[in-house]
Amino acid sequence: MLDLTQAVLNLGFLTGAFTLGYAADRYGRIRIYLYSCLGVGLCGLVVAFAPNFSIFLIFRFLQGVFGKGTWMTAYVIVTEIVGSDQRRIVGIVIQMFFTLGIMILPGIAYLIPTWQGIQLAITLPNFLFLLYYWAVPESPRWLLTRKKGEKALDIMHTIAKHNGKYISPHYSEITVTDEEVSNPSFLDLVRTPHMRKYTLILMYAWFTSALIYQGLVMRLGIIGGNLYLDFFISGAVELPAALLILLTIDRIGRRLPFAISNIVAGVACLITAFLPEDIPWLKTTIATLGRLGITMAFEIVYLVNSELYPTTLRNFGVSLCSSLCDLGGIIAPFLLFRLAAIWMELPLIIFSILAVICGILVLFLPETKGISLPETVEDVEHLQSKSRRKKKHQDTSYI
Repeated sequence: MLDLTQAVLNLGFLTGAFTLGYAADRYGRIRIYLYSCLGVGLCGLVVAFAPNFSIFLIFRFLQGVFGKGTWMTAYVIVTEIVGSDQRRIVGIVIQMFFTLGIMILPGIAYLIPTWQGIQLAITLPNFLFLLYYWAVPESPRWLLTRKKGEKALDIMHTIAKHNGKYISPHYSEITVTDEEVSNPSFLDLVRTPHMRKYTLILMYAWFTSALIYQGLVMRLGIIGGNLYLDFFISGAVELPAALLILLTIDRIGRRLPFAISNIVAGVACLITAFLPEDIPWLKTTIATLGRLGITMAFEIVYLVNSELYPTTLRNFGVSLCSSLCDLGGIIAPFLLFRLAAIWMELPLIIFSILAVICGILVLFLPETKGISLPETVEDVEHLQSKSRRKKKHQDTSYI
């Protein structure tokens, strides 16, 4: 039953990626975010009091759909509102709060004896997020793509005022093209050569990150030990991962840490699989290193994905690529439990192969460090050359 309920939730994530990701690019980020928060809350209540297993599965699926809408839309709103110098900070801070949630969850599970009580504890806070209607503005970038320049300018003035800043007069000259704004589609992500390459690599990266991440988390439940403590420790490992990202992506860039973290995760999984059980401290240490690596990869793919797509396609593109994350989540429980029944360490070998391949592939992505977010598909097509020019300029500046 565990693998089925987890798979249904991830199937909901997958569906939400296609539907709500598209809706956020067409109807606005904040509107879809608020609808999604309401949906998560209402569906969570039904799940907690479901009269039978069928109703439970249906609304767990719907909770996954709306949950996807909240995660992806919130992340895109934040990355579009802040400047390029702050994107990496806010992106990682969001992931750190996800980590704090993981660390708090075993405490909630320990204190609340029933699964219904746990469900209510993690559901009810979603209704508080509806207050963001009065606190979080629509993305100015999205408004500009929808020919709403005046509203975008008003929001930027408000943000500047709260920050004690003043907008330069040339911002008042914002003009909006009369060109009809097309709605996003999958073809837009694969029509041009560089967009196609980035999309396929990112899809694989999302799939690998989710499969390994969820697989390692669920593995805690089948290897014995104190589940509450092990789950807390596995979450605590993610805080150093966030710190390492903050220390590296502004100095080294996004691409190299992205590749190294995947390769470290893969090698750690492989070593763990063949370490003998009579040295548990070493086995646990190497396994923790693998969890650290895949957590870094998972957090970096969020940032890189949002930086590689243009404004008109960003929410749809991030949601669509991350749908492979949901596919990985659907497969993870079945792969873990079925392969572990053959040999406990067999899933780790599969994880190691997938991670190392991913580490090699992401080296073919352009470096986005210090580069402004692309606004059009044409901007994306020139990212590679733009990245090279920036690197060349930085290299010559030291001469």
